[in-house]
Amino acid sequence: MSLTRWIVIGAMTIAGALGVVAWANPNLAYSLLTEEVDGETLTAPEAHEAAVAGDIFLIDIRRPDEWAATGSGEGAHRLDMRRDDFTKALTEIAMDKDAPIALICARGVRSARTANRLMEAGFTNIIDVPEGMLGSTVGPGWLRRGLPVVKTP
Repeated sequence: MSLTRWIVIGAMTIAGALGVVAWANPNLAYSLLTEEVDGETLTAPEAHEAAVAGDIFLIDIRRPDEWAATGSGEGAHRLDMRRDDFTKALTEIAMDKDAPIALICARGVRSARTANRLMEAGFTNIIDVPEGMLGSTVGPGWLRRGLPVVKTP
């Protein structure tokens, strides 16, 4: 058998094994993609409590189609992280770069990356909600915990 054929068979075997692992534990793929965050983290219930108390600005950074599908956590501000003016729009919500700002996405991957990016941009009090709305290896997520959501058109 040729070397090329062995390489193809090996690659297919690895891909198949990864597929089985991802099927058995869908959060594993997300945990492999998630960056470490240097700042503070909160669980979904802690983020909810702090947001409704006015102690943090909770920012749902997901896409509009995701907000439409699940709603956003009660107390959260919706701000699509893909906006060109994301940082400017964030300072309009939180007013300054020292305000406590917690980020939530679906499973904690985007919130971790965005938290790191905002800290590099000079924000000093960025908090990650790593379990997200849908859950991750860190926790079951906002929805499965039964926390309140706001659905708007």
